[in-house]
Amino acid sequence: MSITVSRTTARKQRPADAPTGRPAGRRGHRSWKGYLYALPALTVLTLFILIPLGQVVQISLYDWDGLSASTWAGAANYAEIIGDPLLRDGFVHSLVLLLFYAAVPVTLALVLAAATTRAARMRGVSVFRALLFLPQVIAQVVTATAWTAIYAPDGVLNQMLEAVGLKSVTRAWLGDFSTALPAVGLIGTWLEVGLCLVLFTAGIGQIPRELYEAAKVDGAGAVREFFAVTLPGLRGQITVALTLTVIAALRTFDLVYVSTHGGPGNSTSLPAYQIYNRAFNTGQVGSACAIAVALTLLILILTFLITRLQPDETEEGS
Repeated sequence: MSITVSRTTARKQRPADAPTGRPAGRRGHRSWKGYLYALPALTVLTLFILIPLGQVVQISLYDWDGLSASTWAGAANYAEIIGDPLLRDGFVHSLVLLLFYAAVPVTLALVLAAATTRAARMRGVSVFRALLFLPQVIAQVVTATAWTAIYAPDGVLNQMLEAVGLKSVTRAWLGDFSTALPAVGLIGTWLEVGLCLVLFTAGIGQIPRELYEAAKVDGAGAVREFFAVTLPGLRGQITVALTLTVIAALRTFDLVYVSTHGGPGNSTSLPAYQIYNRAFNTGQVGSACAIAVALTLLILILTFLITRLQPDETEEGS
């Protein structure tokens, strides 16, 4: 009798998380099922991204024109990126475009999102947001063609400047060495503001209203309320917006190809354009692949740094 009681007591005192053979087997079974569910996506990722990426890395180590036999080049194609002023300037131009594609749109969208949210009851606010988002649904080739006409010597921009007495300022904006890159960058600003605005407007809607009410009780005005409540509450959306806009800036090709072809001179040359030009025009496929690998690494590094802004679960919970 005492033995039976002691065994019963031992069962009751056994910790709830004590390992047993059956649950462990079930957990292992579930983990294999999870891999099976992910297998189709992993297959597509491997076939269309990982394997082609590996081939690009392999080709970047050779001197190849795409047709004849290739010769081993080693790291020469990568050294050329640093040594060739044309390629080096292309990466510098991409970093300049980060200001127009990422910094300026995010800043403008934050201000517009805060303003339109406070004026949500005003008529026409939804139409205003839709118009700002409209560039996202237009093909970039169409956008580049339209803005090329706007920037033309006899385009709308110069006509407006002449109308207000600023004829001395007019110029061929895409044909001037000093204004070509900023002109392309302003197109990127116009493209990305709407996307950032939609993200921030949705994020403001998720911020608890109690925080705004508490800020008003403390006597906070619009500016203090923005920096104390809205901006901290949008850290996740800002991270997403910066990630998308930075990638868009670094992979810009359509705008430059249609509007400037990298000119005048080398003033708007970008890595994505040089990849196309070397692979299909000059027969330097190995060099093009090396530029592609370097551009991919740059995007990964910047994206990783941006994700450090993402709040963790503890911060979100608090």
